[in-house]
Amino acid sequence: MEIHSENANALERRLDLSVAIADLDKDTDARLKRMGKKAKIDGFRPGKAPLKIIRERYGDQARHEALSEVLDRTFNEVVTAGNLRVAGYPRIEVKEGANASEPSTHLEFSAIFEVYPEIALGEISGVEIERPALEVGETEVDRTIEILCKQRVRYEEVDRAAASEDRVVVAFSGKKDGELFQGGQAENYPFILGRGTMLPEFESAVTGMKAGEEKTFDLSFPEDYMPQELAGKTVQFDLKLKRVSEPVLPAVDADFARMLGIEDGDIEKMRDEITANLMREVKGRIQARLKDQVMDAILKTTPISLPKALVEGEVQRLMNNARQDFENRGLKVKDFPIQPEWFAERARRRIALGLIIAEMVKVHHLYAKPEQVRKLVEEMAETYEHPEEVVRWYYAQPQRLQEVEGVAIEDNVVAWVLDNVKVVDKTVSFNELMDQES
Repeated sequence: MEIHSENANALERRLDLSVAIADLDKDTDARLKRMGKKAKIDGFRPGKAPLKIIRERYGDQARHEALSEVLDRTFNEVVTAGNLRVAGYPRIEVKEGANASEPSTHLEFSAIFEVYPEIALGEISGVEIERPALEVGETEVDRTIEILCKQRVRYEEVDRAAASEDRVVVAFSGKKDGELFQGGQAENYPFILGRGTMLPEFESAVTGMKAGEEKTFDLSFPEDYMPQELAGKTVQFDLKLKRVSEPVLPAVDADFARMLGIEDGDIEKMRDEITANLMREVKGRIQARLKDQVMDAILKTTPISLPKALVEGEVQRLMNNARQDFENRGLKVKDFPIQPEWFAERARRRIALGLIIAEMVKVHHLYAKPEQVRKLVEEMAETYEHPEEVVRWYYAQPQRLQEVEGVAIEDNVVAWVLDNVKVVDKTVSFNELMDQES
């Protein structure tokens, strides 16, 4: 068997494979004999059918299996001997121009495949990274308590004009060119003023009305509105305000503390627990901001070519995850036709980072240490009622630690990069770090 190798492009390779027909026939015959020992054919006892009949029924299958086996074996031997790191699976084709006439002694094939790129790590010393700085104090705890109160708000009906943050219930009917349009009618539609649930012109029309009042007003849809047939159009709404309810926040007292899990209702204990949780959250947010910047720096300073096979495989994985997420939400996947291009950029980023990080770990010895993994497991377990059980669960099967080890490796990479770039501390507000509106 003669084998030649040539580059088709940066990552694609082509191996020319030659299979001796005599050897293939011998392998096919041996396979047919083994199949014949187990074959169940009408008119014959199991394993007693003549080889001629076995060949007539299973000859094509046996030859195909024999050919696949020899091609796979030879391909693997060659890439192993050549130290080639194959990405994905090879595509086997009949060699162009071969077997066109009567074959003599050999069948000619080509194996087309991709290899992993050679990675030359870029220089990152000139990169500047901003590290968010925020000290958790009483102000941040008070702001968090305010948010927790708003999450537990209740509404009481009132007899006054509707204002921002009120919960209103309306009936409306919309017409375009004097005709009702689809989706423009509702009888008891609730929403909270000022949250952006409805278009600004609609909310402005409701604001200042009292329960029982009616009005008619014009509304212009934005140019990018969906459905498209309403985009940029002006319609007329008949509106009736049915109910106005104002928000009532819970008092920050012992009952509120018990609502948050403080059994004895002690307010100071509640504040201490909120402080501890908030410090954990702030630490995590800062680490996430740093990690995002580090990953961007890695990608920018080390551009690489990506094997199409790996990217396509990652796209499929992300699509499958999206389908599973839809199903878990009780949605039918067929109602949401998922397109591969939605995930292409994310897949390329993940594959590129995975390859570069693997090289960084190897070059700079950034492997996860057992004590580091243990610490991460214990930190994750702290958020559960029985942390020791969570720790035992992770260590009961080593494969459960793989994801944690991956996190530890990424932490090592982030730490190494931060040690080798210029880090500038930047004070940020609580709202900014938490991505909350003021």
